[in-house]
Amino acid sequence: MTVFSELRMRPATAARWGWDASVTARLVMAGVVIFTLLVGANLATPLYPLLQARLGISALDVTVAFSAYVLALVATLILAGHWSDHIGRRAALVLAVLTGLAGGLVFASADSLAALCAGRALQGAAVALATGASSAALRELLPSRPEWASRFTLLASAGGVAAGPAIGGLLSVFPGPTSTPYYLHSLVLAALLVPLYLLKARPAITSTAGQQPLKVLAPRRPSVSSEARGAFWLASSVGFLSFAVFGFCLSLAPGYFAQIVHADSRPLIGVLAGLTLAASALSQLLAVRGRFVVPAGLVLLSVSVLLIAAAAAWSSTGLLVAASVTAGLGQGVAFRTVFNTVAGKVEAARHAQIISTVYVITYLGSAFPVIGLGLAAGAVGLQTAVAGFVVLCAALGVVLAAVSLRQALRA
Repeated sequence: MTVFSELRMRPATAARWGWDASVTARLVMAGVVIFTLLVGANLATPLYPLLQARLGISALDVTVAFSAYVLALVATLILAGHWSDHIGRRAALVLAVLTGLAGGLVFASADSLAALCAGRALQGAAVALATGASSAALRELLPSRPEWASRFTLLASAGGVAAGPAIGGLLSVFPGPTSTPYYLHSLVLAALLVPLYLLKARPAITSTAGQQPLKVLAPRRPSVSSEARGAFWLASSVGFLSFAVFGFCLSLAPGYFAQIVHADSRPLIGVLAGLTLAASALSQLLAVRGRFVVPAGLVLLSVSVLLIAAAAAWSSTGLLVAASVTAGLGQGVAFRTVFNTVAGKVEAARHAQIISTVYVITYLGSAFPVIGLGLAAGAVGLQTAVAGFVVLCAALGVVLAAVSLRQALRA
């Protein structure tokens, strides 16, 4: 199968030479694509103060640019989250990489808020196209180990988001600090197209019978089976809270953390902004099990986000680092457990569609709460706005912990 025949949802007219990759190689490719796209989507985190100064934009404008990425991601998940079930995982990943390339180049050359938003929107669309495809591919490659499929999915996702700010900060020390990171990242994306093109793709999991196969790509109203509904809503709610915290870390946190540590080093601020995400990624390697893992993880997340605000009040770098790490550990363990539960209850033919729907709600946590935080920061100041924001996040975490505890006790 060629990429073009996959996109047309037609069988290849003739056999062609290709790379018959092993299962391990296919696992690596699926993880590396989503990891690399998320790195590119978050390179800008430590660069926002520079962009504010260069373009003359405000804190609210920063949250608008950040949210353009999230809203485009959500819209694409709704419109195209099920595509890889029909065109195949490889074709969806190729589309994602090409879209990510375009987004990075637009952002690198942006000279206005509108151009920043356009670049961010393309990056969001790229991540959306890869999200369902990579998650479904990992689960198909590990049919007897679904928990590890979920671990790899979240490790690649959280790892990419965590690495982006750190890499962006390091690359910003070179000439052209707001463009060089994106040009270098674009070279990596272009290199990924080579193995993706050569790969002998497996057929799509859902055939397209009939004379008009393109109809299956039309947007669908999200739906979940009754067996998976409870798990779906808990996973989506935990995801929404998680990404509200992550959205803060990746948008306004660089300026907030700089006030705490009294430093303006972009590599340092990038590392601090990515600490919570890095801890979340590393938590996927921990073998934590038990009936009360989810409520315990959510309580740890709630307490930790409150301590992040306390670190600002006490100007304590040590407390900031510790709270960021424990927030990521609590979130990672809780979200992995609920994510694995809902993924295990979804039928294979609709896996990409349902997981994409989970991420629709999850990523909305990085949009509306963060825009509200930006508005509040402009009205009452950044520190006061963050204090109110973390209190709301902690309250939601406690409520979800109570819900999950009730479910655990009933089970």
